[in-house]
Amino acid sequence: MKTNSSNSLLTVSTGPLKISELPPNPVGTDDNYIHLSLVIPTYKERDNIKNVVSILSQLLDESIAGNYELIVVDDDSPDRTWEIAQSLTTEYPQLRVMRRQQERGLSSAVIRGWQAATGSVLGVIDGDLQHPPEVLIQLLGNIEQGADLAVASRHVEGGGVSSWSVVRRFLSRGAQLLGLLILPGVLGRVSDPMSGYFMVRRSAIAGATLNPVGYKILLEVIGRGKVDQVAEVGYVFCERKEGESKVTWKQYIDYIHHLVRLRLSTGKVGRLSRKVNFPVGRFVRFGFVGFSGVFVDLTVFHLLRTVIHLGLTRSTILSAGVAIVNNFLWNDVWTFSDISQDQRALHQRFKRFLKFSAVCLAGVILQALIINFLYNVLEINQYLAKLIAIAVATIWNFWVNLKLSWRVTDVK
Repeated sequence: MKTNSSNSLLTVSTGPLKISELPPNPVGTDDNYIHLSLVIPTYKERDNIKNVVSILSQLLDESIAGNYELIVVDDDSPDRTWEIAQSLTTEYPQLRVMRRQQERGLSSAVIRGWQAATGSVLGVIDGDLQHPPEVLIQLLGNIEQGADLAVASRHVEGGGVSSWSVVRRFLSRGAQLLGLLILPGVLGRVSDPMSGYFMVRRSAIAGATLNPVGYKILLEVIGRGKVDQVAEVGYVFCERKEGESKVTWKQYIDYIHHLVRLRLSTGKVGRLSRKVNFPVGRFVRFGFVGFSGVFVDLTVFHLLRTVIHLGLTRSTILSAGVAIVNNFLWNDVWTFSDISQDQRALHQRFKRFLKFSAVCLAGVILQALIINFLYNVLEINQYLAKLIAIAVATIWNFWVNLKLSWRVTDVK
C-alpha cells in the first residue's frame, strides 16, 4: 500500500499542459501500484473538503484499497481550502494536496493534478458533492472492461438534474446542440459534452498537449486524445449543500470559444496550419475580428456624421479609433487568448494596446502605398487594387502583432 509519509504540498508543474507517458516518479513494485488518480479541483471549498475526502476515501478503500490516490488541487483559495486539505493527509494516507498560486482555472488545475499523478487511470470529480461519489465505481468498471474514456452523463438513462431552472436546462441542451453543429466528430461521441465528471486511461492522452478554455476539459480529452471506446454512466446532478455556485454566463461563452478553437485546430484548417507551418486558425480568427471592425467603423462613422454632425475628418479619425479598440479587445480575449491569459495586469494589456495601435497605423500606411502603386503605376482597377492592399495589410497586421504585440513578456 502506498502511503503519504509527508504532508508537504505537491510541486506545481510549469510549461505545457501535457501528460507524461509514465508517472513522474515511476514505482517498481506491485505493492506501490496506483491504479486510479482522482483529481479534485477546488476553490473556496473549506466547508466541503473534509466531507468529500472522507466519502471518497471510504468508497475507494472498499473497492481498490491502496491502489488509488486523491489529489486536491486548490487555486489558492482565500478561505485556505488547501490548508484544511493538507491537515487531512495524516488521517488519509492516499491524499495529496497541491496549492496553485500562479495559475487559475478549473481545467488547467485538473491537468496540473494529472501531471503529478502516478496512476494509469486519471479521473476528475467536483469538490462540492454535486457529483455523486458512488458513480465512481461504475466509471472505473467501464474502464476495466476496456473503455478508454468513461463519462458520467446527465443525458442518458439514469441521468438528470435535481432542481435546475428552465433557463439553465435550456442553456445546457443548447450547448450540446451547438457543439454537435460546430464539432460533430467530437461532440457526437458523448451525450454530455459539458460533463466535468469522468475517467480516462493515461495512455489515451499521454503526449498530447491540452489547451482547454474555461471550465470544461472533456472536449480537449476527446478532441486531442487517442480515445477509441467511450462509455457513459447516468447520474443525477445535485445542488450543492455548502458554498456558492460557480456557474456563470462566462462558462457558456468559454465553451463556445473552446468549440471554435478545437474545430480550427483539429479539422482541415489545423492540418493545413501544421503543413505550411503557419497559424491558419489564429489568422482566421484575426480576420473575423477585422471584419467586425469594419462594421464598427462604419456604424460609428454614420452616427457621428448624422446624429452628432461632426466633420468628415474628425468622424473618420474617431470611428477608426473605436474600431481599433474593438479589434484589440476581441483579439486579446479570443485570437491571442492563450497568450494574453498569462499577462492579465492592466499595464501589460495597455502595452499590448499601444503596440497593436502602432502596428495598425503602419498597416494603414502600407495599404495606402500599395493601392497607389497598383493603381497609379501598374494601372490595376482601383477596387481590385484596394482588395489586394487590404489582403497584404491584413497579413502584415496579423504577423507583426503575433510577433510583437502578443509575444510573452513581463510574465511574473
